[in-house]
Amino acid sequence: MPEKKNVSATYEQIMRDLNAGKFSPIYILMGEESYYIDKITDYIVEHGLQPAERDFNQSIVFGTDVSAAQVVDLAKGFPMMAVRRIVVVREFQNMKNTEALENYFKHPAISTTLVLCYKNGTIDKRKKFFTIAQGSGAVIFESKKLYDRELPGFIEGYLRQQQATIDCKAAQMMAEFVGADLSRLTSELDKLLLSFSTSQRRITPELVEKEVGISKDFNAFELRNAIVNRDVFKANLIVKYFDKNPKSGSLFAFLPMLFSYFENLMIAHYTPNRTNENSLAQALELRGGWAARDYLRGMQNYSAMKTLQIISKVREIDAKSKGINNPNTEVGELMKELIFFILH
Repeated sequence: MPEKKNVSATYEQIMRDLNAGKFSPIYILMGEESYYIDKITDYIVEHGLQPAERDFNQSIVFGTDVSAAQVVDLAKGFPMMAVRRIVVVREFQNMKNTEALENYFKHPAISTTLVLCYKNGTIDKRKKFFTIAQGSGAVIFESKKLYDRELPGFIEGYLRQQQATIDCKAAQMMAEFVGADLSRLTSELDKLLLSFSTSQRRITPELVEKEVGISKDFNAFELRNAIVNRDVFKANLIVKYFDKNPKSGSLFAFLPMLFSYFENLMIAHYTPNRTNENSLAQALELRGGWAARDYLRGMQNYSAMKTLQIISKVREIDAKSKGINNPNTEVGELMKELIFFILH
């Protein structure tokens, strides 16, 4: 039986082991964020076998097309002139009956690497086959969606791996333009990297504006700043720009960011030692004391009561934008209504 491992393995732990050539008999990869599931799976597929070994030792199937019994048969096969077999089950969430996997998990083939990819959700941890997998030492990874506030950090980390850097404002612009779809976000970052000259390895707001088409002066990041600072003139200027250039700023993209800010601001109002940057950053799970400065300014400009009212208004506008109690108001008018309420 394989050695037991931490069932809540992190992406970094898994990739560290794989890079060291340590392939486990069973991987259960699940969660809402497909990016990390795909990255782990792709690495196993690309590096687990030599190209000449793949025809006879690698099987990639889909949960809709095979039964659990067929997967077990594939996994029990012996490698042919290779160190291992690799069996990948994509869309494992669509497999109806997993009972046949239970006995296999008790005695997995040590010469096989079985990868089960369960996307858009998590496996019910009460299921028998899951508890058996845990006991067998399977590597279990849950890929969670990143919060909006985590996206700039993800962008910086991704670019660091590519030997590139990015300005804080440019990272915010990209995060707000693309959102939490990490596959699309990394694709957009790769396009920016291709636009570099050989000597240039820093992404600036000007480069984002030129290559992606986001205005460095009129974007969701600048509108958020105007709201934080209660700059009525600048906020209205940006809203008017969005009204004339709908592709530059979407209410649907802006609402989650705004809700997240004021939700954190409400927490900030009731945080002990809330005037200390580092204490506030720790309470709000921010990346550093500097990231708390927006909340220090926000507490000066918005009382706890006003913050609560704004959160309620954001929810109301979100419902209206989806047609609830709102038969005909246009999205642009809803944004104006929200910004006016916040600033007055």
